[in-house]
Amino acid sequence: MLKYVFAFMSEVMIINGEENNLKKYAIRRFLEMLLTLFTVATATFFLLAIVPGDPLTERTEKLPPQIRQNLYKKYGLDKPIMERYVITMKGLLHGNFGESILYPGQTVQSIIKEKLPASARLGLQQMVLGISLGLLLGIIAAMKRGTWIDYSIVTSAVLVISIPQLIFGLWLQKIFAGQLDLFPVIGWPKGKDLWLGGWKYTVLPTITGCFVYLATYARLLKTSMLDVVNNDYILTAKSKGLTNRQIIFKHTLRNSFIPIITILPMSVGMCITGSFFIERVFSIPGIGMYYVDAVNGRDLPIIMGQTIILSAMYIVIIFITDLLYTAVDPRIRISGGKG
Repeated sequence: MLKYVFAFMSEVMIINGEENNLKKYAIRRFLEMLLTLFTVATATFFLLAIVPGDPLTERTEKLPPQIRQNLYKKYGLDKPIMERYVITMKGLLHGNFGESILYPGQTVQSIIKEKLPASARLGLQQMVLGISLGLLLGIIAAMKRGTWIDYSIVTSAVLVISIPQLIFGLWLQKIFAGQLDLFPVIGWPKGKDLWLGGWKYTVLPTITGCFVYLATYARLLKTSMLDVVNNDYILTAKSKGLTNRQIIFKHTLRNSFIPIITILPMSVGMCITGSFFIERVFSIPGIGMYYVDAVNGRDLPIIMGQTIILSAMYIVIIFITDLLYTAVDPRIRISGGKG
């Protein structure tokens, strides 16, 4: 995929006489991406290492000394911290994150393969609902700027994004699942219903997580539209006698979507990686819930593995977004600043 991105971006930048700048920029950003990933892995390892105790203390206190010693040796917890660090980093380079301590026999790869679909469906539903409503409200707020409708939308967006998802999810559970008995309290579709069925289980978790997208995109689109409205080509369109609807949908919206397109890949990355607290509250068997369990149980291999994989997804998405930004907005120049 990166090959096609580089090829497409090269054609764009050749037209602007900046092919060399693109290559230098891409190489620099790629090296920064690797450095960031290395820093995340190192910081995660040492932060886990300095926490008092270890994940096997409580689990092995009633076992014979020899068995306890064998378990410590199996997971490498009997070695000095720097030796464990070197072993861990070598394993990461080969894609070997180790075996789970909480779930013997399972690896990071097997857990992600099994649990990612649930997280992906939840995230996609949250993103589609939140972005759709957010863009609609953003357009309404921009068209009704300065009115009570505009103030209501902006105030509501700030309010809902300020409420922690954990609190909001528990409140929805209490009202709509507990008191009104309209939806299940916990659970998630399985088997053939994993992707397209069992909608009653997905309503409350989807609503809980969609407001982050809704508030972000509503405020961003409104601000972008108000910036575009004052440009010369909008005044020219008005002087030609175009109606407000024609100006908004043919000129204003089209040019206001540049910031939206820029942050959209990040939203996709966020939706795939799962909503940790939402999955925990609604007992959704996704990677988020297992990540929380791993942190609580000091499951070092799973914490390290999932942290690196999720971080890598975000970093790669940011890298691709930076490269594509010049194609989305031709006014941007790799050499710095706007032309």
